[in-house]
Amino acid sequence: MQLPKDAVLLRIFFGEADKFEGKPLYEAVVLKARAMQMAGATVLRGPMGFGHSSHLHTSKILRLSTDLPLVIEIVDTEDKINSFLPVLDTMMGSGLVTLEKVKVLRYGNDKN
Repeated sequence: MQLPKDAVLLRIFFGEADKFEGKPLYEAVVLKARAMQMAGATVLRGPMGFGHSSHLHTSKILRLSTDLPLVIEIVDTEDKINSFLPVLDTMMGSGLVTLEKVKVLRYGNDKN
């Protein structure tokens, strides 16, 4: 699969405790992105963060949280990202979703 140099970065922010159909939301989103043949997805786990409610989520030993912040990043063509957004909307209850235009410098290994 090739990615054009001009692509879109989809970032999805939510909590580790969020679920979709009984499984962790991050897992459901990544598996759905894979099923829709997106270029790739990465889940990042944050040691600390807060969102709309201003409730602080942290991994500090005295305040162990079972709901640490997560971010999923997906880079693909604008058309594929746009086709994924309605699906994502049905999976998420709350959270933050952002889009930004990016330049793809390398995707995969072209040194054959």
